[in-house]
Amino acid sequence: MGVPEKLAERMSMAEQHEFLRAKFSRRNMIRGGAVTLGAVAGGAFVPGPVAQAAVPTQATASSTETVDGALVAPFGRHLAFGNDPRTEVTVSWQVPTAVKKPYIRIGAHPWDLSRKIEAEVRTLYTPAGVGVSADHTQYYLHAKLTHLRPGKTYYYGVGHAGFDPAAPHLLGTLGTFTTAPASAEPFTFTAFGDEGVGYHGLANDALLLGQNPAFHLHAGDIAYADPSGAGKVADTGFDSRIWDQFLAQTESVAKSVPWMPAYGNHDMEAWYSPNGYGGEEARWTLPDNGPDKANLPGVYSFVYGNTAVISLDANDISFEIPANLGISGGTQTTWLEGQLKKFRASKDVDFIVIFFHHCAYCTSTAHASEGGVRQEWVPLFEKYTVDLVINGHNHQYERTDVIKGDAVVKKLPIGGTAYPETEGVVYVTAGAAGRSLYAFTAPQSYEGNENEVESVASFINQKDGKQNETVAWSRVRYLNYSFLRVDVAPAVKGRMATLTVRGIAETGAEVDRFTVARRVR
Repeated sequence: MGVPEKLAERMSMAEQHEFLRAKFSRRNMIRGGAVTLGAVAGGAFVPGPVAQAAVPTQATASSTETVDGALVAPFGRHLAFGNDPRTEVTVSWQVPTAVKKPYIRIGAHPWDLSRKIEAEVRTLYTPAGVGVSADHTQYYLHAKLTHLRPGKTYYYGVGHAGFDPAAPHLLGTLGTFTTAPASAEPFTFTAFGDEGVGYHGLANDALLLGQNPAFHLHAGDIAYADPSGAGKVADTGFDSRIWDQFLAQTESVAKSVPWMPAYGNHDMEAWYSPNGYGGEEARWTLPDNGPDKANLPGVYSFVYGNTAVISLDANDISFEIPANLGISGGTQTTWLEGQLKKFRASKDVDFIVIFFHHCAYCTSTAHASEGGVRQEWVPLFEKYTVDLVINGHNHQYERTDVIKGDAVVKKLPIGGTAYPETEGVVYVTAGAAGRSLYAFTAPQSYEGNENEVESVASFINQKDGKQNETVAWSRVRYLNYSFLRVDVAPAVKGRMATLTVRGIAETGAEVDRFTVARRVR
């Protein structure tokens, strides 16, 4: 991608970024719009007779000439919660070319979309010479909705001058979303990592929709526009157009189910910004409650019902892929402990679910386990009795026993129950969403095909390289495309609150099931 290989080996991501940016003329960058990102302006939907749009703090529309808006259809709709899922949702989408006056219509009924809110445009320009495509400009639009009512379903349509989603012939383009309830209720969420673009990702998306999830967690390595995944501007094969395909592929789910990503190594696209996340900030609007000045936009938390969810960025602590190693200066880990302490003290939060990319515990022959995660975060997971940890990175399904201090506290067979308050933590690798599969050193063992072994040969990525280890905690191993379904049940009539966790194969078959149970104060 333009940096000589020997030079790239000696440069940080930030240094490579500056080298490559200097390689292209200022005239070309201005002509294409460059990477011009403004503050999230969007709008605020106030239930009742009046809707008000926030005033943008910076104009971000490209200078590219527009075409007749009637000929341009939005695509790639994807939702995300704001800081409070009960009252805040952002609707994001794409258009293939610049449009005038983009907006969202929203209402309680498909025939009542009179509330019209201005959208923000974020223009992302990738010049020829960066990756494998010619000049490519992408137009991402975002409408941040606030003051919504808890537990309510809204109808929305996205449009622009010349394309009105409320027009009778365009009513088929409408979408819906439902805000989080005001109090704890049963709900389902889904999760996976490492999807990319292709048949298997599409098949898993179809199954996801059938689970009727309240939200979906994507544990990193989202679209694979950067197939190398080293987080370097010298990564080969980068193609920003892959994002257009990915967001079109996932729209069937993401237009109605908030799609909440964490960032993996393939999501560090070094051209756009020194931290590698400039492109992601154009595409996504996520909660902005992460650590201040950590330079990690994929770190955030939210609470849905009785469950707190924390997204982390393991690129910050990865020994295996060190492009962003130490980028937060320790502030992410400090923030994490603050979040864990806060949620454990909350009478409204029963469960804490954490998701991120690199695996704490996995026996894949490809990446296996990340020593940085075990060193920095696992002690905190155990200290604050985290209920479930979800990872990607390794393209397979694997689930551990109950672990504490790197040892098995209790075997957790298929159908078993874990009690994190008194035992330990369960880790699930759900990285088989769509990309090519990896391998295990031990035989597969899953529901209907159990094959228990006493130990598994594996390795862990440490600061000084790979270190072999033999582990006893690998309980379920399934080597085919799959995802995770989690059913959350609040405590009723003196019973414990539960998470019922299931591994679901691309065929729809169940390959794993276990329960996490917690006493309610």
